Amino acid sequence: METLTHAPVLARFGYAVSDPTRARILLALAEEPAYPSELAESLGVSRQSMSNHLSCLRGCGLVVAVPDGRRTTYELADARLGHALQDLIGVVLAVDPDCCAPDGKCLA
Repeated sequence: METLTHAPVLARFGYAVSDPTRARILLALAEEPAYPSELAESLGVSRQSMSNHLSCLRGCGLVVAVPDGRRTTYELADARLGHALQDLIGVVLAVDPDCCAPDGKCLA
């Protein structure tokens, strides 16, 4: 397993939260660990989609799968991620509509 710090960590984090569903998963897991089926239901996505997103988040090192009997629960890989997410959603951005589309994608 590779350990990343600084810019590569930010790049992985940025990639992970660039998808709205993955961002919502991270926010949900910042509240409490959850089973994939519960996450899928609460976020209104299919179980297959949830599985794909959780696989991506695991691959980015942001979440971990924890065996719980015959099931698996997911949680943030590091508790500091929850704090970072809370700090980030508190940031107020002044967006230039000529540079950024409403979905957050850069037009430049």
